[in-house]
Amino acid sequence: MKKRILVFGCTGSIGTSTLNLFREFPEKFEAAGLTAHSSKDRLAELSKEFMDAPTLLFENTNKNDLINFIRECKPDLVVNGISGSAGLLPSIATLEEGIDLALANKETIVMAGRIVKSLANKNKCRILPVDSEHSAIFSLIERHKKDSIQEIILTASGGPFKDLPQEKLKDVTASQALKHPTWNMGKKITIDSASMANKGLEIIEACQLFDFPPDKVKVVVHPQSLVHSLARTKDGVLYAQLSHPDMRHPILTAISWPDFVPNGMKQLDLSTGCTLSFFPPRIDAFPMLRLAYDVAEKDGGYAIAYNAANEIAVPLFIEGEIAFTDIPKITQQVLCDDWSEEPVTIDDVFLFDKRARSKAQQIAKTLMEVSF
Repeated sequence: MKKRILVFGCTGSIGTSTLNLFREFPEKFEAAGLTAHSSKDRLAELSKEFMDAPTLLFENTNKNDLINFIRECKPDLVVNGISGSAGLLPSIATLEEGIDLALANKETIVMAGRIVKSLANKNKCRILPVDSEHSAIFSLIERHKKDSIQEIILTASGGPFKDLPQEKLKDVTASQALKHPTWNMGKKITIDSASMANKGLEIIEACQLFDFPPDKVKVVVHPQSLVHSLARTKDGVLYAQLSHPDMRHPILTAISWPDFVPNGMKQLDLSTGCTLSFFPPRIDAFPMLRLAYDVAEKDGGYAIAYNAANEIAVPLFIEGEIAFTDIPKITQQVLCDDWSEEPVTIDDVFLFDKRARSKAQQIAKTLMEVSF
C-alpha cells in the first residue's frame, strides 16, 4: 500500500529531494499534496507531473488555510521542508490533525519545542527528524535506546571558513560564505553553516527533541561530512552513522520509517580508502555556537530570540549591509534582553519572535550607521 505524503516546500532542496524519492519509488510513495512559498511557475509544472496532488501557494496563508489543505490532501505523513520560522505553522497544523511529521524545519523545535512535542503526544503522532544529524541521532537512539546513551555528538562540516584566521572573518563576503564545501543548500542555511549558527540551532533542537541536557550534546568538526552524528553509550563506546552526504538518505529514513528501503544511492565503500578527520569547534571564532549553548541552558523564550535575531541578520549580510561578524553581535545583543517568560501558546511564540526581530532590526540599524 502506497504511503500518501504531503510536501510543504516542494520546490526547495528538501522538497526536491523528496520528490526524487517519489519518482524512484512510485510503488511506495504518492504525492498527496504540494506547497511552495512563491515559486508559482515551478509549482504549476509539478502539478502537471503529480496530477492527483492538490497544490497550495504558501504566501499569505493562515493556520486555518493550512488545516483545510491538509484535510483535503488526506496524507499519511507530512514532510516539512520549509526554511526558517515560516515552517512553524505548517508543523502545528499537521500535528493538530494527528498526522506524523517528517521534520526538516529545525525552527519548529527551536521556537516551540515543548508546545510541539506536547501536541504530538496529545494527538498520538510522531515527529521524525529529517536533518542529517538529527536523523542519525534518531536512528542511533532507536537501536540503542535512550537510557543506554551517555551523550550525543553532532558533526559539523565547519563550513567554508573553518581554517580562516579569526581576524579575517570580519572581511569575508556573502559570495565566499555561500560556497559550502560539502552540501548544496539554500542561501540562508548555507550562511548559517558558515557562521555555525546552523549547528547552534541543531544543538538547541537536539536538547529539545531528544531530551538531553546541553552538556550531553557535543559538537565536533568533521570536514568530510561522512559521519552524520555519533552516540556514546554508557559503557564509553562510540557508535556512528556513516553515508555519503546525500539528503535523500535521512529523508528516506523518515518517510519509510520503521522500514528500511533498498535504494540506488551510492554506498560508502571504506575499502576504496577514505579519510575521516575530527577537530574541536572554534567557539571563539564562531560565537553563534557559544550563544546556542547559553540559550539551551535557559527556559523561556531565549531560543526564539536567538533564531529571530539570526533570521534578521543573515539577509542583511547577504545584501552587504552588515559584516559577517555582525551576525553574532546582533544575536548576542538581542539575547541581553529578558526572555525568561515561558511561551505557553503559539501566539506567545509569535509575539516573542516579533519582539526579537524588532530589537534585532534596531541593533542592525545602529551597526550600519556606525559602519557608514
